[in-house]
Amino acid sequence: MMGSIDGKWDDDEYSVIGDKGEVGFIDYQEDKSVCSYNPNEEGPIVISVPFPFIDGKPRSVFLGETVADSITIKNTTTEAVDLWTKIYASNPENSFTLSLMEPPSANGGNDGRGFLESYALEDRMLQPGDTLTVWLNCRPKEIGLYTSIVHFDVGIDSIERVVFLLAEDNISRSLASRKPYSRATRKKQFTVDTFVGGSRPVRPKGQALKKRLPRYDIPKETRELIVSKQNLDYITGVLTRQNYANYFKMLLMMEEIQMEEDMRTYDMEGVSMRKKGNFLSLMVPGLAERRPSLVHGDYIFAKIANSDETATYQGFIHRVEADEVYLKFAPAFHCHHLNGNLYDVHFTYSRLNMRRQYQAIDAAENLETELLFPSESSGNRLIETTSLVPITCSLNEEQMCSIELILGCKGAPPYVIYGPPGTGKTITIVEAILQLYRNRKDARILVCAPSNSAADHLLEKLLCKNVANIRDNEIFRLNATSRPFEDVKPNHVRFCFFDDCLFKCPPLNALTRYRIIISTYMSSCLLYSEGIGRGHFSHIFLDESGQASEPESMVPISNLCDRNTVVVLAGDPMQLGPVIYSRDAEAYGLGKSYMERLFECESYSSGDENYVTKLVRNYRCHPDILNLPSDLFYEGELIASKESTDDTTSLLSMVNLLPGRNFPVLFFGIQGCDEREGNNPSWFNRIEASKVVELINKLTAMGSLNEADIGVITPYRQQVLKLKKALDDLDMPNIQVGTVEQFQGQERKVIIVSTVRSTVRHNEFDRVHCLGFLSNPRRFNVAITRAIALLIIIGNPHIISKDPYWNKLLWYCADNDSYQGCGLPDRQDPVDEYQIQEDCVNYDNSEENPQHTEEVGRAEESFPPEIPKPVTDEAEWSDGWK
Repeated sequence: MMGSIDGKWDDDEYSVIGDKGEVGFIDYQEDKSVCSYNPNEEGPIVISVPFPFIDGKPRSVFLGETVADSITIKNTTTEAVDLWTKIYASNPENSFTLSLMEPPSANGGNDGRGFLESYALEDRMLQPGDTLTVWLNCRPKEIGLYTSIVHFDVGIDSIERVVFLLAEDNISRSLASRKPYSRATRKKQFTVDTFVGGSRPVRPKGQALKKRLPRYDIPKETRELIVSKQNLDYITGVLTRQNYANYFKMLLMMEEIQMEEDMRTYDMEGVSMRKKGNFLSLMVPGLAERRPSLVHGDYIFAKIANSDETATYQGFIHRVEADEVYLKFAPAFHCHHLNGNLYDVHFTYSRLNMRRQYQAIDAAENLETELLFPSESSGNRLIETTSLVPITCSLNEEQMCSIELILGCKGAPPYVIYGPPGTGKTITIVEAILQLYRNRKDARILVCAPSNSAADHLLEKLLCKNVANIRDNEIFRLNATSRPFEDVKPNHVRFCFFDDCLFKCPPLNALTRYRIIISTYMSSCLLYSEGIGRGHFSHIFLDESGQASEPESMVPISNLCDRNTVVVLAGDPMQLGPVIYSRDAEAYGLGKSYMERLFECESYSSGDENYVTKLVRNYRCHPDILNLPSDLFYEGELIASKESTDDTTSLLSMVNLLPGRNFPVLFFGIQGCDEREGNNPSWFNRIEASKVVELINKLTAMGSLNEADIGVITPYRQQVLKLKKALDDLDMPNIQVGTVEQFQGQERKVIIVSTVRSTVRHNEFDRVHCLGFLSNPRRFNVAITRAIALLIIIGNPHIISKDPYWNKLLWYCADNDSYQGCGLPDRQDPVDEYQIQEDCVNYDNSEENPQHTEEVGRAEESFPPEIPKPVTDEAEWSDGWK
């Protein structure tokens, strides 16, 4: 930056440079003027640029080392000029000095005799044609971005040089990018018109399904309308009973077309396969992280690379091991295969779950109006209750009330357990199920969860309550055929049905004998396929229903409910919603869960206990951790009910993180550098990663915490991988690192959040594509409510303060003397683009769609044209046979 000021000096003894100023946050990626000087345009006094950028990034310096760079000031005029040089400001303060000599080198080449350094060089006369060399020195004591403004008064002109250095340590340097980021090249279109069929895996033995799913192929005309975004009449109006099926089927078709497009980003060109017994194995990078999500029974298409004349072959997946899939093609493909052959590969996704949703939406037309549109039913219901004796443990007032009301329900409309974080929602569900099991011999209960891990958790909770004496032959865990056998805990296998290590659905006569069946939403369709009819189940519980789209919720409801079935939804519409890949489908309503839509009805939104119970006692978090999310998302109603906060006090006293404080929410401000590498569009910040590791080392050094007590949440997949690498290198593999989606429903004594982004330049892109933490209040809510005793945030306060939620958290910490690190931004309320309370409920969940954890949306300009959409770890997009 260069500028001229009115340089009238009072006398010959004073420079126009006043006292030291302050330098706030300068975003070098946003303000290019700070690093793009052109000395030829500045005037007759030519001043060089110290510590110039390397490949567009600040120069890296190792922590504790002194680095120096020369600044040359050349007088090209014909007259002598007065020169005053001063460090106007540095961040951190006093981290840069000036000298007329190069500082002593570490190797002893310069003994340092006569070396003096200061913050200013007094009045000097620079003769015509002379060049003066001064040195700018820095010895960083903490990792992060160091900034300085060096001010030169030359005659009546003033010139500035803004300097950046990135201080690193061994950990951050070990995580540096090995390959510069470049946009991914657009892959050749792999079209499949005809193909040679592959060898399908052997199906598990058993009887034929009673009811088969229709194919539900997308009509060509409809596909063209969706792609061109024309005449989408079904989804431009209000959802009604009359347009219900057409409305949601159109949204599902939009979603399916987007999924087809997304899967193309995983296509591979010029890859090899190796013969492994009777199979050909293919390495698929990212498969271990389910990107793409491929399971037993899926298939791919392959053909010889760089040849348009060879046939395309279909290959079925027979086994998946880490990043490797074992394939079987037609015999001719195997016969002509050589290990040196290179192939182009096209991935497909299983349509099974989409077909299940189409079928469920069709079947929903036969449901009672009270289930789909409770507000249209005549009159309000009044549930008669009787007191109960708890089976498992002492329950609080709200939990007891909700269970009594569930037991008093006679059928539709659904009953909702509104369970904010840590309020004992699972305990409430389990108690209600056990009450029904013990006291109503005719009760038949279906329990559904959105993921296998959540369903397994419910099974475990039911089994651990020995007082209920559930018989092994009366409880069943239904698994998809595609679920890996080794994925199930050994002590749970006896509650499953399988043949030759492949899970399957028991025949109808066996299913009808179970009193409790536990399944995922999607796998519950197997019950319908085997012939279980409407009304067989007296009660259907849908856990975490806020995470399921309405068509997903309809899979168990529309096929298995009659007017007398009691449907119970449990969840929290203020936490993460369903994962939707099509931004258009999400905008039109596919991103809104069935549970969230129910809250548009007066009976639910008003909190009428005949329709909904809100659990308000939080048993997880320290009161100071709970305070902010309670105010922001739950109208201040949450009550901290954790029995003891001694573990927090102990943690803070033993680990000298912020001396003298017992406040359990800590913010460490770091100005780092967000980067990408290779063709991967996901971001990482190695400076923040190093700080995370430093804090983990401090926390574990005291001995009262083990690795399982600590969780690390970060929004970007690449930061997850960088952190895992750093922790593995330090032999700490048991610390869970993951995205917010992976932590929903979980808790840890200590949660560390790494926000990653360090430049405002990307905020608008993130906001448009709903990436990262910013722009998604629900992700923020989940992230800060996982901690039991200690919540630590690491991030750039100047960036995250642009978001109203993170801004409140930042100043919540600062006001409680619980902030440490780089300078804080000026305190001001950010532009409130979201009305905090109202917009949380109506938020258009588009992450990374509402859930996209990082690289979602169609990129523009400098961003790659094709960015893979994330797949949640537990998403069962291939949970059965085609």
